[in-house]
Amino acid sequence: MQLSVVHQRILLLLKFLLEQTDEAHYVSVADILRFWEAHGIHGNRKNVYSDIQLLMDSGVDVICIRNMQNRYFIGSRLLELPELKLLVDAVESSHLITEKKSAALIEKLGHLTSRHNAALLNRPVYMDGTAKPDNETVYYAIDAIQTAIHKQRAISFQYFEYTPKKEKVLKHKGYRYGFSPYVLIWSRDFYYAVGWSEKHGKLAQFRVDRMTAIQDSDAPYIADPSFDPAAYVREVFGMYHDAPQQVTLLCENRTMRNVIDHFGEDVDTEIVGANHFRATVDVAPTPPFFAWVFTFGGAIRIEGPADVLAKMKDMAAWLRT
Repeated sequence: MQLSVVHQRILLLLKFLLEQTDEAHYVSVADILRFWEAHGIHGNRKNVYSDIQLLMDSGVDVICIRNMQNRYFIGSRLLELPELKLLVDAVESSHLITEKKSAALIEKLGHLTSRHNAALLNRPVYMDGTAKPDNETVYYAIDAIQTAIHKQRAISFQYFEYTPKKEKVLKHKGYRYGFSPYVLIWSRDFYYAVGWSEKHGKLAQFRVDRMTAIQDSDAPYIADPSFDPAAYVREVFGMYHDAPQQVTLLCENRTMRNVIDHFGEDVDTEIVGANHFRATVDVAPTPPFFAWVFTFGGAIRIEGPADVLAKMKDMAAWLRT
């Protein structure tokens, strides 16, 4: 259906304001009339006033700076510039998103602000050393898993690993894993799918970027109403399936923020003398946990239980060889 001249005029006006104006950039009535003329629309000052009022009545935040020559700009938007910068930084620094996809997403985010502000979004974010991927299939894998979670449908997939020559090979000669996904967990810049694994006969997790050939399965979906994603993340530290244990840590006071960063503000702590506090945490005693403790050079020490402390000492002995 062909739009009327009035509809075309209003849509062009909205486009002009959204793309060309912000808190630091304004347009005048004359600017709007010239823009209309450039697009084959003839209007007058009265049309400008009435059309802007119509946009305002429709909920568009058009700000008018009254002067000898009124100037107009878009005030609040769906996403403000600081919010867009935050999203752009997340996209740019994500190790999940390819460089090509990052550029495409940032360009789309730029359309949510003026062209002047969009230019401010194109700035580098320096990453911590992990390379971006070159394979975009992970996006489709995430979508397929999220759909299966929403519909409570079982899926099947193949899983790959790397040879010493850095070649991708399918595990177990291309075996298809039967899986009932419960949740996607984001940890250390990777997605993990957690759910019921037919092969393992228990709760299991798989790194999504290593899952391939995901398909819907005719197998029944095996649900677990007692599954608690938050508890799973807390207990399975470092994404390992060792059984969690209650571990006591003796910590120097300066490490409190590090303990809270890892275990949350609800972590059980008590003051021990003037320089230390004790933290009691539920954690899987795995190499990632011990590596985390090692990073503090003795400022955080495992007090117990004895078997966890013994594992820590064994790991330290292995590192000295």
